[in-house]
Amino acid sequence: MTRQLRLNAFMRPATIHAGGWRYPGAWADANFNFSHLKHFAQRLEEAKFDGFFMADHLAVLNMPMEALRRSATPTSFEPFTLLSALAMVTTRLGLMATGSTTYDEPYHIARRFASLDHISGGRAGWNIVTTSNPDASKNFGREEHLDHATRYRRAREFHDVVTGLWDSWAEDAFVRDQESGIFVDPDRMHVLDHHGEFFDVRGPLNIARPVQGWPTSSRPEDPRPAAASPPKRPKPFSRRRPTSRPGKRPTRTSRAAWRRSGATPIISRSCLPASW
Repeated sequence: MTRQLRLNAFMRPATIHAGGWRYPGAWADANFNFSHLKHFAQRLEEAKFDGFFMADHLAVLNMPMEALRRSATPTSFEPFTLLSALAMVTTRLGLMATGSTTYDEPYHIARRFASLDHISGGRAGWNIVTTSNPDASKNFGREEHLDHATRYRRAREFHDVVTGLWDSWAEDAFVRDQESGIFVDPDRMHVLDHHGEFFDVRGPLNIARPVQGWPTSSRPEDPRPAAASPPKRPKPFSRRRPTSRPGKRPTRTSRAAWRRSGATPIISRSCLPASW
């Protein structure tokens, strides 16, 4: 059996190493210099890396002041802006970003990743996090950070809502028939109408189905035992890219679509310190 190593570069946005900016020959201003970040992304692609993972934080990292004084990691570009720009200067590199389920809304996350997936031609990936830094709460009008159990309950529902919104449209919903004047087929639209513990989201999402169906995602396992999960909601369209005929089993998977395009799904197996 042939085995293949998948390589994913952990970027924030230039390096995960707090002191990497001091390495001989390193670009000390790389965090906010797009030319340098473009160079990094293109070098990764040339080296056959599968993905560029943009770790993100919603507050300056809570670290001792002496450590903060010397670290390049607490500050960075907003990830969707950066990854959309990098999508224009790469062709095969997966583009993954952190998206918080505690300090964002499912509709925003669903729309941003769907947009990135279209802009990049199916290379978007969502790193699902609940945000562990309690200082983030102060930046969003909250005095207290949600406790661990509540954050994970919210994250599970958040993921259900996001994927439900990605299922708002069948792949063939947008007819775009110039002769008849029909742009979209409403029969191929699904209104989510979600009502849960944390969210009430009507839908549908106001963007076409992502290229991958559901953009690639990764999430840490909750180490604490969870209560019994609610029953899975039925999905009107498959997670995989649906065929044009309702009720027919899809034959094209997201992974196959990536291979045909020459891109590779983001599967993290290794990280690269990016002071190079």
